[in-house]
Amino acid sequence: MPMRADDPADELEEHGQFAGGTTWLAHPEEAMARASHILDTDAGILLVDPVDAPGLDELVSEFGDVAGVVLLLDRHERDCTAVATRHDVPVYRPSFLTRDVGVQTDPFSGTLPGTDYSLIRVLDTPVWNEAALFDGETLVVPEAVGTAEFFRGTDERLGVHPALRLTPPSALRGLRPERVLVGHGTPVHEAATDSLRYALAHSRRNAPGVFAKGLLSALR
Repeated sequence: MPMRADDPADELEEHGQFAGGTTWLAHPEEAMARASHILDTDAGILLVDPVDAPGLDELVSEFGDVAGVVLLLDRHERDCTAVATRHDVPVYRPSFLTRDVGVQTDPFSGTLPGTDYSLIRVLDTPVWNEAALFDGETLVVPEAVGTAEFFRGTDERLGVHPALRLTPPSALRGLRPERVLVGHGTPVHEAATDSLRYALAHSRRNAPGVFAKGLLSALR
């Protein structure tokens, strides 16, 4: 299983459709398990951190017309430019992100324009600026937590990123989502609040096992 697939995707794999959108994985075979999301909002259909794949436009059409692409983490540029260009829509990004994606970019703060999604600044460091979205039900987190295998410790459905294990993001504490959509792995649609609370509470305790798992994977 490659960490990241470099070849174009053959087809996408959909996971966890709900009333407000769905998640797709363009390369379900990769260990990185890059996930992207469709959000069905009052502002239209928004695509979060998209990885392009055959069948994406057909999947999107089930929800409606694309109104924009959302970038929540600088290094998640992924296929934002190609997808935004194809649909002739802007890329929305939190005002504190600086990534130039080569197309119209609309910075925002407070809430994602035209939606109920509030902006949460998850991390603010010289090397890692990350935002999340939360509308009281659906929490979208691109990197700080995930469900891909290399994120998760023992008994964790959702895990803190290995690089953040010793300093789990406090901005996510106290949130009570009904579902968590992540940038790496399949979404959590059951016991999401408990899964998030457990991940943050056990981040340090389960760190040695996560580090060991990562080392073994690198040595294979």
